[in-house]
Amino acid sequence: MRPSTWLTWHAGLLEPGSRVLDWACGTGRHALYLAERGMRVTAVDVDGEALALAKAEAHRRHLEVQWIRADFETFTVPPTSFEAAVVFNYLDRARMSTIRDAVRPGGLLFYETFLVWQRAYGWGPTRDEHLLKPGELLELAAPFEVIHAREVLEVVDDRPHAVASVVAQRSAGT
Repeated sequence: MRPSTWLTWHAGLLEPGSRVLDWACGTGRHALYLAERGMRVTAVDVDGEALALAKAEAHRRHLEVQWIRADFETFTVPPTSFEAAVVFNYLDRARMSTIRDAVRPGGLLFYETFLVWQRAYGWGPTRDEHLLKPGELLELAAPFEVIHAREVLEVVDDRPHAVASVVAQRSAGT
């Protein structure tokens, strides 16, 4: 599965060698994409089967990624230890501070997930806790400074994706 266009459009904001946290990495499409571009990626997910697939693909491509199976409610991320954090198609409002805190001052947050409008398309998350309200992602990214954001209906592989996306930067002084 290919990486999100949101990440591919903005990956140039990251320097090769940057440490990147891929939170809720699933089968690793973003971790693998970033590792191919010279990033040092730590990819975390609760799903052992998805991580096994990701590890196998990384091995096939000769890519190094640190894969971690963890329960998101108890997993501790060292504060300010990553130049960037990426989160795609995952929403846990209670963990947003954990994700933001992992990013070093001056670092970036790349986030994209489904809006409530996704329900109309008959696939994807359906529960309120897994869907963003309009404008909510900007609030969740705060106090990071928004560099680029959107709320859009994007067709990917012939499927509609109603998503909110943001690239935001942590203040250099915090």
